[in-house]
Amino acid sequence: MARHEFLMPSLGADMEAGTLVAWNVMPGDAVKRGQVVAVVETQKGAIDVEIWQDGRIEKLVVEPGEKVPVGAVLATLIAEGESAPAAVVPEKAVAVAAPQPAVARPQPAAIPARFRISPAARKLAEELGVNVDALTPAAADGVIGRADVERAAQAAKAGAPPKPGDWQSQMRKAIAAAMAKSKREIPHYYLGTGIEMTRALAWLERENAARPVTARMLYAVLLIKAVALALREVPELNGFWIDGAFQPGPGIHVGMAVAMRGGGLVAPAIHDADTKSLAQLMDDLRDLITRVRGGRLKSSEMADPTITLTSLGDLGVETVYGVIYPPQVALVGFGRIGEQPWAENGVVACRRVVTATLAGDHRASDGHRGAVFLAAVNRLLQEPEKLQ
Repeated sequence: MARHEFLMPSLGADMEAGTLVAWNVMPGDAVKRGQVVAVVETQKGAIDVEIWQDGRIEKLVVEPGEKVPVGAVLATLIAEGESAPAAVVPEKAVAVAAPQPAVARPQPAAIPARFRISPAARKLAEELGVNVDALTPAAADGVIGRADVERAAQAAKAGAPPKPGDWQSQMRKAIAAAMAKSKREIPHYYLGTGIEMTRALAWLERENAARPVTARMLYAVLLIKAVALALREVPELNGFWIDGAFQPGPGIHVGMAVAMRGGGLVAPAIHDADTKSLAQLMDDLRDLITRVRGGRLKSSEMADPTITLTSLGDLGVETVYGVIYPPQVALVGFGRIGEQPWAENGVVACRRVVTATLAGDHRASDGHRGAVFLAAVNRLLQEPEKLQ
């Protein structure tokens, strides 16, 4: 009988552990590849965790509420088509999943509109009788988590008010550790070039004029598609450096950097960006931004990016010098679009120009290949109609 282990996934280089919030399956349930089977809470919010094997759940090893390290076994799975022995479920998991008689519990007050609460934190608040209306989320994304509830409960026992900011500090420490590791271990090289955007923006304006307001596109989708297509020409920038060697990405999955409410940053993947139309990319981008701000992402979106793209032009930044997010080997940055004198065919005119930069891992590529990549991005943006 083929038995497989379902492990706690790594949802970023800065993640060491996660808290299992809830199971969406029970022992004996059939599951399909890509199905969301659990919710895990991390420092970046609640993540819907997908399974990557067809089969049937044999045993739930971890109970809701447990914090487990990356790589720990969460459940065991029997291959599709094989029979499993009688399933064994942790007693606490049974207690959580089985219907319970109605019990009067203290109910937390309504949550202020500016804050959200994770499922695990809501359940814990109900059990402990904590009034979440009095809480201030410590996480940078503005989501009330289990740590906030536990801190409030402990403070109530001690007669002291809860201290906000502890979890935000942990998040910043995790990010700092990942970025320090990147700068310490990755030999970065940096390249930059100006890209004339007048044609691309004029085309986008005409395209949007013909669309309903709800279907109009941001210029960011042009950048995503141009980067994705350029990676076909320079594939050594699309992948990972693992165990001393470059591993090509299984697809071109562009991690789009999105700011979280209250601070912090995540870069979930837009999968197969090179094969999607601009309209599809806009739908994906809109959906990602909504879920990032709501603190709900999928594990594949956090684990799959093969390159990161960051655009800070809306904040007035002219040039972005990024830090590669390991184990990726490249990061592309775009600044604001500004008017500049631009010489073309011997004529100087005012043009709208953006500065594009590349941070590359010198172990996986070199400056020449990086330059070829930026030249490809430039060329593609000069013919926006072909990006469709």
